[in-house]
Amino acid sequence: MKDTSMRSHMSRRHLLKTGAAAAIGVPFLNSVNFAGAAEEQAKPRRSAAGPAKAVIEIWMWGGPSHLDTFDPKPGAGSDYCGPYDEVVNTVADGMQINARLPMMAKQAGKFSLVRSMTHGVNAHETASYLMQTGRSPGDGQVYPSIGSVVSKFRGYDAGYKGLLPPYVVLTQSHGRFTEEGFLGPKYKPFATGGDPNRDPFTVQGIIAQGITDARQQSRRELLHSLDTLGKANPHSRDFKKLDACEEKAYTMILGDARKVFDLSSEPDALRDRYGRHSFGQSCMMARRLVENGVRYITINYKGWDTHKMHFNSMNQKLPQMDQGMATLFEDLAERGLLDSTIVWCSGEFGRTPKVLWKEPWKGGRGHFGACFSSLVGGGGFAGGHVVGSTNKKGMEVEDRPVYPQDFLGSIYEKLGIDPEGTLDNGRGEKVPITIASEGKGRLKEIM
Repeated sequence: MKDTSMRSHMSRRHLLKTGAAAAIGVPFLNSVNFAGAAEEQAKPRRSAAGPAKAVIEIWMWGGPSHLDTFDPKPGAGSDYCGPYDEVVNTVADGMQINARLPMMAKQAGKFSLVRSMTHGVNAHETASYLMQTGRSPGDGQVYPSIGSVVSKFRGYDAGYKGLLPPYVVLTQSHGRFTEEGFLGPKYKPFATGGDPNRDPFTVQGIIAQGITDARQQSRRELLHSLDTLGKANPHSRDFKKLDACEEKAYTMILGDARKVFDLSSEPDALRDRYGRHSFGQSCMMARRLVENGVRYITINYKGWDTHKMHFNSMNQKLPQMDQGMATLFEDLAERGLLDSTIVWCSGEFGRTPKVLWKEPWKGGRGHFGACFSSLVGGGGFAGGHVVGSTNKKGMEVEDRPVYPQDFLGSIYEKLGIDPEGTLDNGRGEKVPITIASEGKGRLKEIM
């Protein structure tokens, strides 16, 4: 009898969840914490409150070439630098970057470069996991990404009451691992989908092109009319959780939250400054999300996995990156947001310093985890500095190796999250957020 009741209870929940998902959208329901799906985790010890309140991560999916962005080697010869044999001096003394990044050169006082990133992994999935979690796979646990950890300790556990989920991805999730890991679906990012360079920006589950408010409301009324199980169980704890979830979802669909995604309210001149392309408008959208209290935003910037005809791709990507990122730093500073917003930019690894000129690569670059560059600024990090160095051809770290856990631990510290604190792994075991590296530790040079 007990088993039959349990099966009946589960089937009712499944039926109602399925109906709600059809009306509202499964990914969106997950982002607003369907029916309290995640259990609370153990809180870590906290450092003294850091200056940073939010993070914008620019994830260069596929791995950008360090030689062609922030660690140029014009003297290495064409087999290494290809046609990119010119550099530009930045406003920071002694810092030079690729000549195709002139706008970033003017903003160099607002960020610092870490040129000695390393982990030695050349596989996308493992390298991405390392850079997002600071952990190596293989111990039977799936660790949460930095975005999910921040969502927990600077979001939900800190009494977050924002209009939007505290962790938002523009526009598609990383896809190479599960961001929330053992923290559970409550801490999964809300991936917007769509393209912010299009009007309207059709945000998954919130803004649907051609669907009016009246039609959305009629869909909700239809859902309620079909909810005979809910009406028959008005005191059910599970149904009350679902009602709260639905109310939160429709507040976003029909309320003020969707206005956050309306870039048409921004001045045309500012939109032009960011660049009328997906990356530029994503950078503007990230700034708007910070203004509206979102704690962690990832811009998933694809197109950097350039095995073939690398320089053809870079001729298009670098000007867009330069425009969007430089304007983001400038705009955040002008609005008084940069001091409390960390901006970091990296890929999972770099690319082979030696160019692959032969067929079928035609001037391509392969995967390279031995050394690469990352950028970080704002949120209390000092700008205008270079941490570490690589050798003359960018083949290996020459000074001050920085490992993923060092980099992420520095960001946690600026957010007031103790990197040495612990998380409950869902098995009743407490595991550290980060672990000690083989290097010199966190980025004290710029903290």
